[in-house]
Amino acid sequence: MSIASSKGQTRATGYVVAKGTSWRRYLGQAVLYAVLIFISILFLIPFYLIVRNGLMTQAEITAPDWIWLPKGLHFENLDKLFNDPLASMAVGLRNSLLIAVTQVFGQMLFASMAGYGIARIPYKYRNIVFYIFLVTLMIPGAVTFVPKYVIVSYLGMVNTLQGIIVPDLFNVFAVFLFRQFYLNFPRELEEAGRVDGLNYWGIYWRLLLPNSRTILISLGVLTFINSWNSFLWPLVIGHDSSTWTVQIVLSTFLTAQTINLPALFMGAAVGIFPLLVVFLVLQRYIVQGVARSGITG
Repeated sequence: MSIASSKGQTRATGYVVAKGTSWRRYLGQAVLYAVLIFISILFLIPFYLIVRNGLMTQAEITAPDWIWLPKGLHFENLDKLFNDPLASMAVGLRNSLLIAVTQVFGQMLFASMAGYGIARIPYKYRNIVFYIFLVTLMIPGAVTFVPKYVIVSYLGMVNTLQGIIVPDLFNVFAVFLFRQFYLNFPRELEEAGRVDGLNYWGIYWRLLLPNSRTILISLGVLTFINSWNSFLWPLVIGHDSSTWTVQIVLSTFLTAQTINLPALFMGAAVGIFPLLVVFLVLQRYIVQGVARSGITG
């Protein structure tokens, strides 16, 4: 009787422990999901405000009483945005897309070439060149802004898209990440390429670059976002409306004399949409690329 009762107590105790553990696990998951839902709502509030204000009139936006949803969806704000004779959003989208895509391909090509050269090609001043690159990262952008403008002006590229694109075709931070990535690249593949008769360029172009897809995409996404959101340099270089980007077009709706809130918010929604598409499609490569670059040591 004592043995049977002890077994029954053990089974009962085990059931209670398992039941208590399961209850705590479900409670923890519920709290976790509640926190994630709350953070998601906070993240979506700015997008809700942009879309809401973009589909409202000026009077509804500035009304003293809060309006959760517009009484009528004013899609004519979108038509006015693209047909504005002073600042066309279509021109801004075209210029921003051209600038961003060109800078993405340029930075990825030049940075990967420089990173491979520093990491894999032995020459006497390789470390000195790398340290010079690192020193330039410590120089504030405000210090080089005026000299960069003087050089662009001397080359006759003011008020052109070339003047906006060319100065940012090379990025030192991207070079650093590519160097870290190529330092961890298997040397056996390079040795196999040399056996097949490939030189340094062939190894880079046919072996390393095709196997750098993750870091290429992750850095490409970040470069695209930074280029798309750039405002000061395109504003200084692009004097004519034909060279304006999305950010400059948006700034024309907010002046010291007038504030066109419906056009401003509708333009912000249109300008954010390409970034959302790029980020949602390629977001998983961002963390993978930085992790595989070896920046953590």
